[in-house]
Parts: sequence; structure tokens; C-alpha cells
Amino acid sequence: MFSVTKDFMNKEAPPNYVAGLGRGATGFTTRSDIGPAREGPSDFSDALQKKAQQDEEDDDERFQDPDNETGLFASAPYEEDDEEADKIYEAIDSKMDERRKARREAREKEELEKYRAERPKIQQQFADLKRGLASVTDHEWANLPDVGDLVGKNRKKTNLRERYYAVPDSLLEKAREESQYINKLDAQQQKFGGFTTPSPDTGMMTNFIEIGQARDKVLSLKLDQISDSVSGQTTVDPKGYLTDLNSVVIKSDAEIGDIKKARLLLNSVISTNPKHAPGWIAAARLEEVAGKLAQARIIIAKGCEECPKNEDVWLEAARLNNPDAARTILANAVQHLPQSVKIWLHAVKLETDQKGQKKVLRRALEFVPNSVKLWKAAVNMEENPSDARILLARATELVPLSVELWLALSRLESYDNAKKVLNRARTHIPTSHEIWIAAARLEEQQGNEKMTDKIIARAVTVLSEKGSVLGRDQWLQEAENCEKEGSVGTCQAIVRNTINMNIEEQDKKAIWMEDAESCISHGSIETARVIYAQALKAFPGKKSIWRRAAFLEKSHGTRESLEELLQRAVRFCPQAEVLWLMGAKEKWLARDVNGARAILTEAFKANPNSEQIWLAAVKLEAENGEYERARMLLQKAREQAGTEKVWMKSIVLERQLGKINEALTLLDEALSKYPTFDKLWMIKGQIEDEKGDLPKAREAYREAVKNCPKSIPLWILASRLEEKVGLLIKARATLEGGRLLNPKNPELWCEAIRVELRGSNINMAKVLLAKALQECPNSGLLWSEAIFMEPRAQRKTKSVDALKKCDNDPIIISTVARLFWAERKVDKTRTWFEKAVKVDPDRGDSWAWFYKFECQHGTEQQQEDVISRCVAAEPHHGEKWQAIAKDMKNVGKNAEHVLKLVADTLS
Repeated sequence: MFSVTKDFMNKEAPPNYVAGLGRGATGFTTRSDIGPAREGPSDFSDALQKKAQQDEEDDDERFQDPDNETGLFASAPYEEDDEEADKIYEAIDSKMDERRKARREAREKEELEKYRAERPKIQQQFADLKRGLASVTDHEWANLPDVGDLVGKNRKKTNLRERYYAVPDSLLEKAREESQYINKLDAQQQKFGGFTTPSPDTGMMTNFIEIGQARDKVLSLKLDQISDSVSGQTTVDPKGYLTDLNSVVIKSDAEIGDIKKARLLLNSVISTNPKHAPGWIAAARLEEVAGKLAQARIIIAKGCEECPKNEDVWLEAARLNNPDAARTILANAVQHLPQSVKIWLHAVKLETDQKGQKKVLRRALEFVPNSVKLWKAAVNMEENPSDARILLARATELVPLSVELWLALSRLESYDNAKKVLNRARTHIPTSHEIWIAAARLEEQQGNEKMTDKIIARAVTVLSEKGSVLGRDQWLQEAENCEKEGSVGTCQAIVRNTINMNIEEQDKKAIWMEDAESCISHGSIETARVIYAQALKAFPGKKSIWRRAAFLEKSHGTRESLEELLQRAVRFCPQAEVLWLMGAKEKWLARDVNGARAILTEAFKANPNSEQIWLAAVKLEAENGEYERARMLLQKAREQAGTEKVWMKSIVLERQLGKINEALTLLDEALSKYPTFDKLWMIKGQIEDEKGDLPKAREAYREAVKNCPKSIPLWILASRLEEKVGLLIKARATLEGGRLLNPKNPELWCEAIRVELRGSNINMAKVLLAKALQECPNSGLLWSEAIFMEPRAQRKTKSVDALKKCDNDPIIISTVARLFWAERKVDKTRTWFEKAVKVDPDRGDSWAWFYKFECQHGTEQQQEDVISRCVAAEPHHGEKWQAIAKDMKNVGKNAEHVLKLVADTLS
């Protein structure tokens, strides 16, 4: 049996137990208790709170950071050593963070771009579709169906205003009467006679017909007054009669209010401080703006009375008055301000004849004899050089510290007197470098180049002793100024004597090259030439300096100066192959074949196994028709140098001469030595294709892509061969295999798109183009294809996207030019073609498109200009350009012929 007594009755109550708490009770009272019963705990169990608090303390101690002194050392004082240690740790942390900041930011930026590329925003995905909405016509917009809500409770209620009711007969009758013509007068009109209206006051009739006739008569009288009655020709400007009303200043309410406020403020200024000249000037100009010129003159006259010692007030008064009154005003002004140069010069401008101007200037110089401006104005008035010389002599006596006056006097004197003048100028102004430069230019004009150099050297020494702060950059600027003024000798002397100023030995070459490039960009060719000459004296063995100097002479010098420079260059740098080749090319361009051969012979001695020199010699002989000598040179080159390019040139020469069997023999031998040289495989495939042996050609390309899987042209040639055979599927598979081995390659994607276009598979081409742009978003080649695959109305919008993705791509720029060309915008087309050939002058396709455009829309001079610039640029790249230039039929043709051939093939 179960016990009647419960188990918990004999047990101790839980901590903080209150009986009846679960039923909402808070305790009970007895008779012995005094006061209310005690309140129960705020929560269900204080024990639970204590246990939770104890668990938190245990967790805090368990996970306490040993470096954070909150436990054992929490009560320790925070001293200066602790603060200093914390600052040191913070500095170290910030330094380490800065060291990794650039790398971290770059990584985060790359991750963000990758994330955006993989997960573009919906706005970006539908950007092209949103732009396509611009082509939707108004008719199409209007015909868009409205999707209504078919739910009963949301169904659109019929608007009461749209309901139609039957129109009553009375309304229709009234409308009919209003649309009828009145063909008789009513009783009131017959009573008062016609359409005249009775006056309510006097009963008189108003005849509107007479009023109209009077108005016409007044207008005709006004027109007769402004007409020429003698000649019969009217003086009324038919075009400007109405447009002259634009000159009437119509003030709005806001402007009138602003003028009134400004007038009150300025009146307060000039009344409280009448000696404040700017206040009078502002008040006068306010009235001038308001159209009250007379009031402005009165105000400025009062200003002249109140501020007679301020020249600006007098000049403003002269400006507001007519010339005659202005002369009187300035005459009064010079009585109060006889030393004011501005007033005297303004008075000179008011004089109409030169005699009066000279008179005013002489009078001004009596009062202000030390004014350089007045002396210069007086000298400029003199037409006779002797009179000007006399004035300048007097001016230098009175104003001995003016460099301009001394230099002007020296230019008017003879050689001996000019030297004396400049010597006197140096004594008065010992820190002026302009006087030294003028002395050097004077000697240069007499042909004394040695004296010019001595004077500049002396100037540098004396000016440094006198403490004149003139840096190296300032001296170079003076040299450029001398070159622009025609004093080349002085320019050279300045550069020679100042180029070494304040430069460390290890920084000379870099700084001098920067100076030379800066001078070339400014058009100071002679200054740059002298800098290169000084650099070559200091560093005669530096090949880079010789090359830059040679390019400068080639661009801006003569053929003789270039040849002389190259001869000196190869003496100091015999191992520099580029210098030898430049010299040989200049001889060949000058039709001096023997001279070119002699240079290459010397180059062989200095560089016996140089591939470039061997190939240059072969090209020289082949260009001049000496094919046997070229073959012999190539045979020697294969034996001595034996590089892959030498073998390739040998095969190309044999192919050019029509010896296909010899070419194939050399090909097999070359491929055994260099199986990874892709150009050899290309030549072999092309030869087999030209022979008509397509199986061998396919086998050659199959072996080629195995040995050279990274060669993009090989994959394209293999695909085109399959397409030529008619195996379109095989062509696609070949290109897909190339893309797998060469991901993100725009050329392979473009060829795949063109394969589909040639196969009339437009939809597949668009799909491939979308994938290609995702993989190669910055390819100008793909964007160009995308532009021309769009309808004509959307091409311009597509070109905007292309320019955003690849701004300076020459293919995109040429494509935009072709779009303007199609729209007959000749000027814009020419501008964009100019930009394309400047961005990449080595791309021949841009030159060909430009030339074809000029042939249709340009003059002969513009066509010749394009040809000459293309020949100077010597382009070597471009899809169409390379195909035409490397064709065996066009071997030996120069850039001009290739340009015309490429332009003929463009469409």
C-alpha cells in the first residue's frame, strides 16, 4: 500500500521557497505577525539565478584571455610604462596592417570583380534590353495590351463620368442655331444703325472702322519718317527691325528689387564713409547697370571730389564719359595725382593723333621720369631708330635698373656700342642673366662662337658668386627660348655649361634622358641634340643613348647627320647590332647598296654569329634581285648561326623562287631540329594546300597542333582547311579544341563566330558571341564583330558599350569611324580614323580603312598624306595587312603598294 504521508514532507524545502507561489500567492500572515507578509522573489527561483551566475563566472574564468589582465592583475595600477607598451603594440599592429593593405585591397578588388563577373546585377543583365526599348515606336507603345485584375473585388469599377446618356432635343437645337450664319440684322441693330455701339454717357456712336483706319494712317506716317524720301530706298532693316527690341533692357520685378536694395546699401556706404573710393565706383556702376548713365556720371563726379587722391575713381569717371569730357577729367586728375602712370597712359589712349600722344607722353615723363612703362610707350611711338636710341639712352640714365631698357638699347646700337651698353648694364645689374645671354647672342651674330661659350661660362661663374639663384631647369628653359629665337649657338653654349649643375654622378644618365625627352616634346630639337651630345661624351659606351640620338636624327635631322652619328656609334658600341642595321638601312634607302654591304661586312666582323645581321644581309641581297648571293648567305648562316629564323628565311626564299621541292626538303630538316617552331608548320601546311594535296595538309596541321598547342594561327589555319574541304563540324571541333587548350583567347572565339556566319547559322553565331564576350569582355575584336552583327539602328548603342569596355583599342576606334562613315559624317569619320592610327600606328588595317575613306571623300593631298604617314610608320600587323603582305604574290612590294592592295580588298 502507498503511504499516506508524501515523500517531500520530511525533506528540507528548496532554497528561497515560498509556499503558494505557483498559485499567485505571495505569503500569509498570522496574528503574531506585525505588518504585511513578505514579498516573494521577483523571479520564479533565485536559485536558478544564482546557478546561472555561477556558471557564467566559471565560463569567464575558463575562457579568460591570459594577455588581458582582468583577473589577477585587475587591481594593479595602470602606469606610464603600461601605456607606453600599449602604444608600441598599437603602432606595430598599424604598421603591419599598412604593409599588407595594398595587397589586401588588391585581393579584395579582384575578388569583387570576379564576384561581379560571375553574379552580375539584374540591372546589368538587362541593360542591353533596356536600351533596346529606345527603338520602340509610339504606335507599338500605344498597342501594348493592359493586363487587368480579374479578381471580383479588385475589378475596376465603371467611372460615372464615362457613362453616356441620351442628349435632349433642346441641346441639339441650340447647337444647330449657334452654327448658323446670321444673314439679317435684329431690331436693336437696325435701331442704332450698323455695328456701332451707343455710348452709355453721351449717347454718341463709336465707329470702329474709323479707328482702324486712323491706326493704319499713323503707322504709315511713322514708317515714312524713317524712310529715305530722296532715293526712294527705305532705311528700315527688315531683319533687324524686330530683333532690335532685344537691345531694350527689360528689368524684372526681382532685378528691380535687387537694384533698389543695392542702391540703399551703397548710399549708406558713401554717406557714412565718403572717402571710400570703391563705394563711389560701385554706386556709379550700379546706376550704369540700371540704365541711368547720367546719374552714374553725377555720382562718380562726386566721388572724384571726395577722393581726389585715388586714381581708380578718376579712371572710372573717364570711362563713363565721352572722350572730350574724359580728357578734361584726366587733366584734373593729373593735377591731383601727377605721379600716376595709369592716368597718364589712359590720357595717351584718348588722344586721336600720334603727335598728341607724344606730347602727353613727354609731359608724363617730366612728372614720372623713372617709369619704365612710360619710357617703353614713348620709345614705341618713335618711328626713327635714331630718335628711339636717344630716348633709350636717356631712359637708361634715369632708370638704370631696368633690364628691358638696356636690352632694347643694345639692339639698336652697333656691335661696338652694344658691347659697351651691355658692359654698363652688367655694372648696374650684376645679377641679371638676361644681360649675359644678350651678350652671348651678340657675339653669335658676329660669328664668334668661342666667345659665346666663354661668355656663358663666365656668366655661370659670376652669377653663382653674386648669389643669383638660377637653377638648372631655368637655364634649360633659357636655352629653349634662345633656340626659338634663332640663337642656336647660345642655346648650345648654355646647355654645355649648365647641364652638370647640381646632379649626382649616378643620376646623370637618367636625368639627361628625361631632359632630352622633355625638350623634344616642346619642339626644342637643337636643345635635345646638344643634351644627347653631352651625354654621349660622358657615356660613350651606352647603346641606349646612341639609339635615342639616332632616332632623333632620323626624325628631325638629315641623312648625312644620321650617317655620321651612326658611324661614330658603331665605333664606340661595335656589339650593338641595332646601330649596324640602322646604318645599313639608311644606306639602302639612299640607294647605296654597296655602302650597305660594306656596313654589314663590318658588322659581321664585330658580330660573327649574329642572326639579325645575317638576315639583314640576306634581305638586302633579295631586295636587289641577288637571289643566288642570298641563298649562299643563308647556307652559311645555317652552318654558322643555325637558328630557327634562319631556317625559316631559307625556306621562304626557296618558296619565293618557286623551288617547292627544295623548300619541302629544308622544311623536313628544320622540323626535325625545331619541332616546336609553329611558323615552320604553317609554311608546310600552306605549301601542301597550294599543291592541292589536302590530306597531307590536314596531316601537317594535325601534327602541328600537337607540337605547338599554344599557337593560335595554327588552330585557325587547321579550322579553315576543314571548312574548305566542307567539313563544317570538323572545323567547329578543331576550334573548340583550341579554345580548351587556350582559354580566354579572342582570336579563336572570333574565328568560331565567323565560321557560323559563313555557314549562315546566325543564331549559333550570336550564342557564341555572347559566350565569347563573357570570357573576353575587353576584346576589341569581339566587340567589333558584335557591333556589326547588330541591326543598323542599334549599332551606335553597341559601340558605346564597346568604348566603355575597351576605350583605346584601335579596332573599336576604326569600327566607330566606319559607323560614322556609313552615316556620311565625313569630319567625324576622319577624326576617329586619325585617332585610330595614332593609338596604334603599327596596325595596317587602320591605315587601309583610312586610305579607302580618303579615296572616296578626301582630296588628292589628303590621300598622299595618309600614304606618306603610313610609309613612315611601317605597319606590320593587322588581320588583312598580314594576309596581303605575306602573300607570295606581293613579295618585295613596299608599304604603299601593300596599303593600296589592302584597301581594295576591304568591304
